[in-house]
Amino acid sequence: MTRLNLNALRVFSVVARHGNLQHAADELNVSRGAVSQRIRRLELDLGVVLLQRETRGVSLTPAGERCRAAIDNALGTLETALVDISGAMRVDHVTLHLGPSTAAKWLMPRMKAFSDRFPGITLRTEVHDRILSRNLGRNEIAIWPGKAADRNPTHRTQRLVDIRLVAVCSPDLMLPHTPMALDELVDLPLLQDAHRRWDALFGIMGQHAPRKVLNFDRAALALDAAMEGHGIAIAPTYMVERDICQKRLVEIWAHPDPTDDCLFVSWSGEHGGQRHLERIVDWIQSGFEDGAR
Repeated sequence: MTRLNLNALRVFSVVARHGNLQHAADELNVSRGAVSQRIRRLELDLGVVLLQRETRGVSLTPAGERCRAAIDNALGTLETALVDISGAMRVDHVTLHLGPSTAAKWLMPRMKAFSDRFPGITLRTEVHDRILSRNLGRNEIAIWPGKAADRNPTHRTQRLVDIRLVAVCSPDLMLPHTPMALDELVDLPLLQDAHRRWDALFGIMGQHAPRKVLNFDRAALALDAAMEGHGIAIAPTYMVERDICQKRLVEIWAHPDPTDDCLFVSWSGEHGGQRHLERIVDWIQSGFEDGAR
């Protein structure tokens, strides 16, 4: 096999994380064509197809999934080794892996509180569209939704919160009354993200998807549009509690049942001397217990 280009492996890792060539190009600060070319070169070198091109992005083939897992594990091992080389007992940075909307709507408003609580630690965030497939290394924490706790035997995991869905809009949006029943929302302007929760809800009711639905690829974008008065967004409660408390959004409907998903936090159980991670996990846990406070 031809010696692999390490830059092409890095590009593939970013594409696999985003599931989108343009998003990867934006992160890497190169053209979409350059990203596509590097992926094609890597596929030729390996002799397998790694990506399935689709209308809304790309998905990984079985070979692509194996390649991503191998790269992620190698990068995690390398990062942990470099931390050990630079001084295992020096604790001055932590990497937090989480989804983009959780980062924007839950973490960002709490960054000052984090800095005040942990003045000697620099928090580095990495956002992902898919759950991180590799083992977490030293000084790494992941927050991710799931139907069950992280089954990785190398990880320690805590449940943060049940995911419940609510519909919210700007206080200035003219509505006949609040709260409203789900079937009353069908003729109103609706906003949804890539989870397409409005489509799913109305499908359960046996109705066609409403025509007045504006689609975004991020829950945070749909919620920002709701605050600007463009319609009604649906999102997990933990993403909107602060905006509701500060009267930027109002809740007009709540799903009567929790979803099957919870939000979990995980970190490596294989590395010693990580008491600081447990303190940060406790801080994260308290943020979900406090809600909007």
